[in-house]
Amino acid sequence: MSSIASGLKGRAELGVALLLGVVGVVVFLDTSRLAITYSQTDPVGPKTLPYLVSGLLVVCAVLLAINVLRGGQGEAEGGEDVDLTHPADWKTVLPLAGAFIANILLIDWAGWVISGTILFWGSAWALGSRHYVRDGIISVALSVLTFYGFYLGLGIHLPAGVLKGIL
Repeated sequence: MSSIASGLKGRAELGVALLLGVVGVVVFLDTSRLAITYSQTDPVGPKTLPYLVSGLLVVCAVLLAINVLRGGQGEAEGGEDVDLTHPADWKTVLPLAGAFIANILLIDWAGWVISGTILFWGSAWALGSRHYVRDGIISVALSVLTFYGFYLGLGIHLPAGVLKGIL
C-alpha cells in the first residue's frame, strides 16, 4: 500500500481528473434520462450539447490523468498579487458563501427576484461595498433583468415564488 501512496505523491491533479470524469458521466446519465415532450424535427435536438459536454469532460479527464501519470505537473502559483503565505480571508469567504446558500434555500419559495437580490446584494457586501442603498437598487435591477432575460430571451422560466402573478 505504501508503494502506491509513494507512487502517487505529488499528483493531486489526479483528483481533478477523477472529478472531471465523474461530472462527465453524471452529465451523460442525466442527459440520457432527459424526456423530450414535443415532436422534434430538428436533427440536432436538445440532447446534443449535453452529450457533447459530457464527452469533452471525459476526454479532458483521461488526457489530464495520462499527463499527470507521465510526470506532468501544474505550475505553482506565481502571480504577483497573490501571497501564498497569507491565510484565507474568512471574513469575506463566509458571508459570500452565506449569500450563495441563502439563494439556494430561498429560490423555490421566495423566487429568483428576491433570492437573486439577496445573492447580489450579499455578494457586494461580502466583497467590501458599503453603499447599501445603491447596491440594493442595483441588486433588484439585476435580479429583475436576469429574470426577464431568461424568460423572454431564452424561454427559461425562473421561479417567481411569492411574486407569482406580479411578475
